Amino acid sequence: MLEQRSRGRSIPARAVERARIILLAAGGKQNKEIACELQISEQKSARWRARFLELGITGLEKDAPRPGRTPTIPAAVVKRVIRMTTKDKPKNATQWSTRMMAEAVGISEASVRRIWHKNGLKPHLVDTYKVSNEPAIRRKTRSGRRSLSEPARACAGCLLR
Repeated sequence: MLEQRSRGRSIPARAVERARIILLAAGGKQNKEIACELQISEQKSARWRARFLELGITGLEKDAPRPGRTPTIPAAVVKRVIRMTTKDKPKNATQWSTRMMAEAVGISEASVRRIWHKNGLKPHLVDTYKVSNEPAIRRKTRSGRRSLSEPARACAGCLLR
């Protein structure tokens, strides 16, 4: 299987290289010799040999998971943005915008947008309810056919049916 992979033309170049490393190691070559022949670093040769010994052929298929970038915004700030978005209202406005929130918390507008997106927050799509002043609708709500807290997006024609 390794020989097949080392000659493969339709598989990724990484897989071909990894198979060649293992085949050369099986032929008795040292990491330094393998690195020189394949024009790679000795560390790379040693890493893939160790992975093969530990996991077999499946260890050659995927790269090891990496930790990723450390978050630059502290968790306390993220929690504050979420709390302010869901619980507080800004002064002189009905809902938070990314600019207002960024200014209030002291982070960038893009960071606020990422936090909102990651947590599924959409302050511009808040469900609101209103009580109608139309007499015909008032009679129907009193008769029990409709509740007083009818969604604002429902049209008056729908309520009269």
